[in-house]
Amino acid sequence: MSTLADAVLPLIRTRSDLYRYSAANAHGRDMHEAVDILESAISRTDPAEVYSVTHKALASALKVIARADDSSGIIGDACRRLLELHPRAAAAARTPAGKLIDWMMKFQFDDDEVDYFELDPVAYAPALGEVGVASYRKRLAEVEAKLGPRPANRWQSGHSHEWFTLDWNAQRLAVFDHDIDAIIRTHAKDRKVAAWLEDTAEAFEEIGEIELAIDWAKQATDFDRGHQSLKAADYWCGLLDAHRPAEALDARLSVFRKWPSSTSAARLHKASGKSWPDYRDEVVATLAASPRDAVLFALLTLKDSEFAWNLAHSLALDSDHTWSEVVKAYEQVDPIATLPIHQRLVENELVEAGAQHYRLAARRLAKMRKLSAGSEKSAEVNDLIAALREIHRRRPRLQQEFDRAGLP
Repeated sequence: MSTLADAVLPLIRTRSDLYRYSAANAHGRDMHEAVDILESAISRTDPAEVYSVTHKALASALKVIARADDSSGIIGDACRRLLELHPRAAAAARTPAGKLIDWMMKFQFDDDEVDYFELDPVAYAPALGEVGVASYRKRLAEVEAKLGPRPANRWQSGHSHEWFTLDWNAQRLAVFDHDIDAIIRTHAKDRKVAAWLEDTAEAFEEIGEIELAIDWAKQATDFDRGHQSLKAADYWCGLLDAHRPAEALDARLSVFRKWPSSTSAARLHKASGKSWPDYRDEVVATLAASPRDAVLFALLTLKDSEFAWNLAHSLALDSDHTWSEVVKAYEQVDPIATLPIHQRLVENELVEAGAQHYRLAARRLAKMRKLSAGSEKSAEVNDLIAALREIHRRRPRLQQEFDRAGLP
């Protein structure tokens, strides 16, 4: 093997223990190190060698992910990095188009073990060249011809994977051709899903058709009130930020009114700049319907801990996690005032048994002792700890966690 192969391939080859989560994560980190080595070698190593090692590394990586517990996604990310590097390496090495096409077809249609990665023909076009792209299209057409008539629902077909792969290639080749009609046909389909409209917008942005991208992103935003439309709304606003900044504020306001939340309010706040006072009352009043969003907006975006504290009380906030964030900030203003909330959070934590709950309660009680030190509330905190020890005297693990936290 070459020096590059010696450095890269041992970091990727599969092992017998990758069914274990920790082992898989450790191996995934090794795989990313291997890809780092390959990427740094591109500019200073023989292109044919880089391609050869990348090709072998990709084959090994796919064997790894087929056997590993990749719950964290770290191995999958390494595979995707190799899939991004492969066409670049192939182009630099001037890999014969016919050989590359054979591999692309096998990868997409004949690999029964791993079928959840796609190849991007747009990325491979520089390596294939004009003649190679035409040959690749012909091979795809041959696959489609063998499948027979297109089913009404490809997911109910025995060839659902093949139809999905053909459709994916049709989308990407439409982008490669800069064919507006083909992009709409392959991406928007019957226009019955908001995500498909956003896909269409992204394809138009990719080929530089920004006005069309904005139009289709707006269609996706207006589709309904579902999560796909909300996602598209952020994309639409991002396009306006970049290309029509004069329209961005009105867009952010419309998105907030349709999907009021601490997140959409934060984005409106950022877009409004010096004109924020014109929108403040509406935003605060609207968010009041969701105490958690109202309090988080005041705390995280407005950076106003006193306002957040007052809102939490006036709106009867019932989220312990959010209360925890509020008291953490308000301790800087009035530490003694936060003690009753800390106590409530401790008591709520101890409703559930378990070491983690006991540990969190103990840490919060230790915080209460620190906050109350030197004040008339100090004795009350110690009395609370004594009372909790007595109430939960049959929970030895709780007593242990209290001892570890240095509680009396």
